[in-house]
Amino acid sequence: MRRAGVLCHITSLPGAPWNGTLGGYAREFVDMLAGYDIRVWQMLSVNPPDEYDSPYAATSAFAGCTALNDPHMSRQLLNSAVDEWVEENSHWVEDWALYEVLKELFEGRPWTEWPEKLRYREPEALKEVIKDGLVQMPYYGRMRRQFEFKLDWDVLRAHARLRDVQLFGDMPFFLAHDSADVWANQHLFLLEESGAPAVVAGVPPDYFSKEGQRWGTVHYDWDAHRAEGFAWWKSRMKRMFELFDMVRIDHFRAIDSAWAIPAHHPTAEHGEWVQGPGDELLEAILEASPKGRLVAEDLGIIPDSVVEMRRKHGLPGMAVLQFANDDADNPHNPENHTEDMVVYTGTHDNDTTVGWGKKPVREMITTALESPAELAIIPLQDVMGLGSHARMNTPGTQEGNWKWRFEFTLPSGRHTDKSPDLDDLDKDDWNWFGEAVRLSGRS
Repeated sequence: MRRAGVLCHITSLPGAPWNGTLGGYAREFVDMLAGYDIRVWQMLSVNPPDEYDSPYAATSAFAGCTALNDPHMSRQLLNSAVDEWVEENSHWVEDWALYEVLKELFEGRPWTEWPEKLRYREPEALKEVIKDGLVQMPYYGRMRRQFEFKLDWDVLRAHARLRDVQLFGDMPFFLAHDSADVWANQHLFLLEESGAPAVVAGVPPDYFSKEGQRWGTVHYDWDAHRAEGFAWWKSRMKRMFELFDMVRIDHFRAIDSAWAIPAHHPTAEHGEWVQGPGDELLEAILEASPKGRLVAEDLGIIPDSVVEMRRKHGLPGMAVLQFANDDADNPHNPENHTEDMVVYTGTHDNDTTVGWGKKPVREMITTALESPAELAIIPLQDVMGLGSHARMNTPGTQEGNWKWRFEFTLPSGRHTDKSPDLDDLDKDDWNWFGEAVRLSGRS
């Protein structure tokens, strides 16, 4: 079935003072999509972001970002319900809560600078610190906040299902070194004896950056994952599908090979490609995932082995119209699109289509909708026809990203406080987009 979707992260919605939340505006946004026969809402990672607000260097592979919790939700939580959920999720939520509290206790220092017994997770030291009066209450409080995130998410997902809108999430391949998962599972990552990363992830120089991108995220010890039957990855996928109907594997090519940069190098230029786990990991991921619900982010310079692996396992890839050019073999060119693709005008890492220099943005949207690809996703900024001020992220940079928000008048006639973007989401844009979706056969 051919479908259309919109890319918009939850933080870009109006609502709370600093970011959108899982509250009423999120449900109103679902209603708006459904009203125009748009059946997929794609968003970015909802894991806790790093110090630069990047959700792609997450401090947990399992925790939800509780800054998204609905501040207006009235909760009457039974302690027994919280306890039962914590017990079911103890394989990650206890480590996450303790990591969060200790990081605050030690004034934000990374776990490699904590006292040695806590750094290396000596069991008696962990038991004793949890009993500490400064730790115990916030420790249980952090777990309760994760349970509240689950409740708010369940409300949003139930509402989306009622309106026949699928939630499409993003799974960053790598994690921040200073994260609960690396601290709790040090044997699963390539670390020095001190706990510092041996190598960090990124990509070599390309059209995004002349020096490449040094993400600083830590590499996996694939032998250790293999020895455990990729159990950590299976748990991670189970968690992803507790949240989403569809999941995009970000930086899919790392399953085949990944760029490893010596940790002491400040740029990505002197890294090297290292072999990934390949079919072994992908088969474990697929085993833990509902059939037909995964998408491979296969952008950039992609070797044939990655394309072959993706197709062998039946995963759709991506095509981005902003990357189209005169190269007859370019998979992003409209004439090369196939059904096993998700087509975009641009992504969260691109400038908006208007900012990129394509003034007839509606022509680009129409081209995406008319693609043979089963799913076409249009960033909200392109539906709204916005320029570079609305860009979400500039790869290879740390400051000024992940901040864009819009305000809109709700179908009920209510609206948020006055802001420069109050009227950006106007009826003309949406009426045109809804009609284009219908004419393309995606409604």
